[in-house]
Amino acid sequence: MKKVYKNANEALDGLLFDGMLIAAGGFGLCGIPELLIGAIKDAGTKNLTVASNNAGVDGFGLGILLTTRQIKKMISSYVGENAEFMRQYLAGELEIEFNPQGTLAERMRAGGAGIPGFYTRTGVGTVIAEGKEHKDFDGKTYILERGLVADLAIVKAWKADPSGNLVFRKAARNFNPPAAMCGKTCVVEVEEIVPLGSLDPDSIHLPGVYVHRLIQGKHEKRIEQRTTRKRAS
Repeated sequence: MKKVYKNANEALDGLLFDGMLIAAGGFGLCGIPELLIGAIKDAGTKNLTVASNNAGVDGFGLGILLTTRQIKKMISSYVGENAEFMRQYLAGELEIEFNPQGTLAERMRAGGAGIPGFYTRTGVGTVIAEGKEHKDFDGKTYILERGLVADLAIVKAWKADPSGNLVFRKAARNFNPPAAMCGKTCVVEVEEIVPLGSLDPDSIHLPGVYVHRLIQGKHEKRIEQRTTRKRAS
């Protein structure tokens, strides 16, 4: 089965349709699938629901798709770094389903594992719990959260082999593996594709069984918040 494609446009060919649900990996600006996001912009696919920890920043990452108004709803945890995100939300132009970070990660993981739902204490007594089933276990109240299954997962990894076995780097491992798991189809962009058999099996973070298509490309490394200290005089 061919998994390696020439570029992002080719890798997404035949997968995109209006109104689809996309799970996107990344944490802040770390490990975001920027090449695939750019290809979705170029394709003009609209009315998207995107499940992602955050929505990038203005003009980069998922922020690009917000600027072009291709996203109608975000399922997210952290939205504080994107002014256009907040503007659209406050103006009633963008739907938001807020999820605690751990809940969102587990919803993705559960969907990929075939688990339709799970109970968690996170969010009990807050607006997160409104309209959700409550159940008591051992004298404590939990709410039911549904597993998340996306039409498409777009993911960024550090290394891969031609079979799609993936290695992530540092914080990029937070949301990319569960996002990859929950997609009916998973497309991955990586910095390097290495020969088959060259990855230590104990170092593989996600097996290739979850990966359907794969590209290699150059990525822009941005710093979300540059913090420096003054030099001593």
